[in-house]
Amino acid sequence: MAIKGYRDFYYNVRDMNRAIAFYQTALGLSAAYSDEHWTTLSLGNLNLGLHWTEGHDIPPTPRDGHGQHCGGTLTFLSDHIAEDRSRIEAAGGKILGETDQPWGHMLVFEDPDGNVLKLMNPK
Repeated sequence: MAIKGYRDFYYNVRDMNRAIAFYQTALGLSAAYSDEHWTTLSLGNLNLGLHWTEGHDIPPTPRDGHGQHCGGTLTFLSDHIAEDRSRIEAAGGKILGETDQPWGHMLVFEDPDGNVLKLMNPK
């Protein structure tokens, strides 16, 4: 098979500097590579890409408190959702929903460009 593994998952962003600051502050990711069009942020074995739209808005997609209804959604593991929620909100993220169920505690949020992400603490 020619597929060797995972390379990255990326989101489009309108303002690269704002996006980098959000992901570093809110989620603790570190920049492994950056230029004006592309940034690779790393956390463990995850490479999250940010692709600059040259200032164009990101088209909205249908979403609710469980996440997007189309496209992909990146889910991060968290062992302290409340603490992470505070950092996300302080960094400019918008909370879409939060649920604490027998299967786990989940927080759904948008980055400043409206990209949907999740935090999950499985039980």
